[in-house]
Amino acid sequence: MEDALTIGEVAARSGVATSALRFYEAQGLLRSLRTDAGHRRYPRAVIRRVAFIVFAQKIGLSLEEIGDELRKLPQNRAPERAEWARLSATWARRIDGRIAELEQLRHGLADCIGCGCLSLDRCNLVNPGDRAARFGPGPAAWRPAGARACGELAEAPRARQPRR
Repeated sequence: MEDALTIGEVAARSGVATSALRFYEAQGLLRSLRTDAGHRRYPRAVIRRVAFIVFAQKIGLSLEEIGDELRKLPQNRAPERAEWARLSATWARRIDGRIAELEQLRHGLADCIGCGCLSLDRCNLVNPGDRAARFGPGPAAWRPAGARACGELAEAPRARQPRR
């Protein structure tokens, strides 16, 4: 345990708050040893695991998914490059999906919100009669599966809105 790190050292090195490290440990994502006084001590390899958790959260993995992935890695040593590569191989599709969502949002900002026309009688986001409700809760026009729904809303007859 002589080269083990304290929770403060892991927090300082990883940039993650000590409260988050305790939470990750409570969720089974990290493991620590305890000193006779009950203080946490982490192996140095935990820094890579923390980086993995942070990165995986940024691409949208849930803590449960992260735990599933981490269980595939060795506990007693730092994973090797090939082991990390195997875990992250399927992430490209997920990242591509997030990029597509963000591009759709950017397009909406530029074309709808950014246009400044305020022509509610012609805007594709108008939803008279709550026609979008049939596509489920939330912003149907912004969901990837909602792209079709947005087109259907745009083609549906609109109630004439008074000019403002």
